[in-house]
Amino acid sequence: MNVLLGIDIGTGSTKGVLVDASGDVLATETIAHAMALPRPGWVEMDAEATWWGEICAIAAKLTSQIPRGAALAGACVSGVGPCLVLCDETVRPLRPAIMYGVDTRATSEIDSLTAELGVDEILAKAGTALSSQAVGPKLEWVRRHEPEVFEKATRWYGSNSYIAAKLTGEYVMDHHTASQCDPLYAIRDFDWNYAWAQRICGHLPLPRLVWPADVVGTVHAEAAEVTGIPIGTPVMAGTVDAYAEAFSVGVRHPGDQMLMYGSTMFLVQVIDDYYSDPVLWTTAGVERDSLALAAGTSTSGSMVNWLQSVTGGANFDVLMAEAQKVRPGSEGLLVLPYLAGERTPVFDPLARGVFAGLTLRHTRGHLFRAAYEGIAFGIREILERFDDAHAGLRTVAVGGGLRSPIWAQAVSDVTGRAQQVPEQAIGASYGDALLAAIGSGLVPADTDWAKISREVTPDARHRDLYDDLYSTWQQLYPATRTVVHRLADQPIV
Repeated sequence: MNVLLGIDIGTGSTKGVLVDASGDVLATETIAHAMALPRPGWVEMDAEATWWGEICAIAAKLTSQIPRGAALAGACVSGVGPCLVLCDETVRPLRPAIMYGVDTRATSEIDSLTAELGVDEILAKAGTALSSQAVGPKLEWVRRHEPEVFEKATRWYGSNSYIAAKLTGEYVMDHHTASQCDPLYAIRDFDWNYAWAQRICGHLPLPRLVWPADVVGTVHAEAAEVTGIPIGTPVMAGTVDAYAEAFSVGVRHPGDQMLMYGSTMFLVQVIDDYYSDPVLWTTAGVERDSLALAAGTSTSGSMVNWLQSVTGGANFDVLMAEAQKVRPGSEGLLVLPYLAGERTPVFDPLARGVFAGLTLRHTRGHLFRAAYEGIAFGIREILERFDDAHAGLRTVAVGGGLRSPIWAQAVSDVTGRAQQVPEQAIGASYGDALLAAIGSGLVPADTDWAKISREVTPDARHRDLYDDLYSTWQQLYPATRTVVHRLADQPIV
């Protein structure tokens, strides 16, 4: 019997799974963690203490549960991203990891690099306009603001490639993660854009490019001692967590979409031909020579958690029961869910949340329903851009937000799209295990462990109402942008 180890470093926790070659889950482990917010716009994590420490703890627990007589055929780690981890020659981080698009510190670097390289040239070569999601401006920020760190660094990593280096000593990056390191990657060539990469990375060498299921090396003795993973175990490259999760639920063919319901929402759609949109991320996919579109919001589940806190911290089920009693449309209450700025499609770190239409009639239940509907309107806006590239043929919904009885239904009602919900809800770590199974040669490359358990279908009775409200909702951001920017610029005293 052969087993696989998959571990994912997420925004709020690290999760691991031990599975057999048929995809049956043998054991799981989870460790919760939190991001650091040292300054406005900064979002960081301690890569060594948190990421590597939790990988060691989870791997040790899961390997201790390998059945007698079974062998570990491979391991794979995915992680939140794209992130930036700058290390010395011993793979020791020189500063906390700078997180993905929720970290907005590099605004001026985005502007200066765009001016230097040209917005049209960036779109043509990288496929994606520079935004807070891009790693290139964050490298430029460190070079400008922390030159001593930049000079001491000898390697740069994403979350999963940092762990691969700790396990194997290899300096690699998977193509998908690299394709989110704009403007360093030439998306049409599936290779580094060497001229721009040298300009931004300076003395830092570029990692060797691999695909997520590729074996990058084997576990060395030092890593084996602290993780419990046997020496010589093949390690697959892995990728960004959202893409590993999409892979885990069978989002692998052109037109397949994944909606991830979490602290933020993340969307992935596989496409068959190259396509570029300045408000979407065009990326390499998980499988060799594949392409995908992606988009992400800055707040969704985190806004619901905030509402729960500021309205008294009532039990979640109680709040959902109150919200379910509210009619669709929330009696004229609309919400812009931009409490931490917004990524797709406005890419505005100074955007702020707006509750429009509040009256004395509105209750706590109205606030919660309107919040979910506001998130759903934002998802519709993104999916309509996806359709310009390739009409969505199948939408799969994943993530912890599906425990809400309102959220997914609101998205289906607002967008008019059915959503398939998979039976296996473990997430990206399950996709990592499948990548390990494929990469180790244990199963064929087209193996799919996903099984659909139910479907969320749109309620046609609400379509006209939501079409009308969506039109009004789209006017909120441009109508309030100047005002909220002025408020965002107010000094904190």
